[in-house]
Parts: sequence; C-alpha cells; structure tokens
Amino acid sequence: MPKHGKKYTAALAKLNPEQAYDPRQALTLAKETSFTQFDATVEIHLRMGLDPRQADQMVRDVVVLPNGLGKTVRVLVFAQGEGATRAQESGADFIADSDEMIQKIQGGWTDFDVAIATPDMMGKAGRLGRVLGPRGLMPNPKAGTVVPVEDLPRVIREAKAGRVEFRLDKTANIHVPIGKVSFELPKLYENMSSLMEAIRKAKPAASKGTYIKHVTISTTMGPGIKVDPNLAQSMEAEE
Repeated sequence: MPKHGKKYTAALAKLNPEQAYDPRQALTLAKETSFTQFDATVEIHLRMGLDPRQADQMVRDVVVLPNGLGKTVRVLVFAQGEGATRAQESGADFIADSDEMIQKIQGGWTDFDVAIATPDMMGKAGRLGRVLGPRGLMPNPKAGTVVPVEDLPRVIREAKAGRVEFRLDKTANIHVPIGKVSFELPKLYENMSSLMEAIRKAKPAASKGTYIKHVTISTTMGPGIKVDPNLAQSMEAEE
C-alpha cells in the first residue's frame, strides 16, 4: 500500500471510517481536512447502480452550479462568420475559425477548459477527436456544447458561470467538481444540491434497483468522506 504523509494521516484521523455523514457534515469535514497550501477543489464521486455497457442506462447531462467553480473558465468556440463574431462578443477566449487554429490543436495545444461548436464546424472539430476526446473537450450535442449560432451567447455565459458536465464512466462512476475549499459552506451545499437534483432528474427509465449506491466527497489530495446516499439524494435546493 502507498504510504501517506503526516498531513494526510492527521486529516484522516478526523474522520470516522464507519460513518456515512449527512451532506452538510461531510462538506464541513472536507473544508477542515484539506491541507494543501493552494485552494483545493471539492469533488463529488458517485458509485451508480447502472450498467455502463447498456446504452439505455447511460447518464450524461450538464448543470449550472449557482455559485460557480471558483476558477476562471477558458472557452474555445469552433465557429465562423457570424458565429465567430457572436462568440467573440460573448466573451469566448479563443475562436477556432481557421485551419491555422485547427492545426495548432492537432499539435497538442489544449489551453482551454470548455470547447463549444456550431453544427457547421463539427466536421473540422471532429478531426480533433484524438486530442480533445481523451481530455473530455470534444463538443457534443448531448452535453449541450454543439449549439446553433443564436445560442452561443447563452452557452458561453453558462460555461464561464460554472456549467459542468456529468457523465457515467466505464466503471459506473460519476466524478464532478463542485467548487473550492475557500467557498463558504452554504455555497458548497447549494452547488452540491443543484448537482444532486440534476443527477436525480437524469435517472434513466431502464435503471433498476438502487440508483446511487455510494457518495463520497473529497478535496484535492485529501481523504474521501462517505456521505449517506439517501440524504444526498434528498438534499433541498436551499438551506
């Protein structure tokens, strides 16, 4: 087993490994047990009672966290003509409207957090699958990142405000950031509540048995904190 440092061990000692905490307690402990010198990210990890091999049991959607993620989100937009103009006016950080920019990304440049495309540019964006796919940056209609020109301002605004995608991975887990350790507890709670509500609404009709099996909260480099999945699923939108 890998050995942990003194700070991690001290943080772990504050937790009861046998207890599944209510969401508010878990978030409080996440803030208390974070020991990094930087502002660590708070993440939610869910073990789902779904079979990712079955197309009708897939979960994939987006949610706009009411208090954002606590970081600057860099947005790249694949668009041309009017779309490029609208994207630039709406605050996009980068516009991929030329072969030069496409080649730059093909060369491995990915200094952005979200990629959005208009439908007419998906032919060019699709060539970048090997670069964007593994990094979760490929525009996708299901994730709401392939949109008509008129929707670009809204989607860019939401991306910068804290719009995050959640999806079931190959191991039947979902991992989503919900903010920073520096956030006040009510803001973290509200973000988590919004996420859990979106995941509840995204439940596939083919889901059988327990939908959410386990919920864990963690911070960057910090220990995992068990959350009672029933209480997590019944979180209220407001305090």
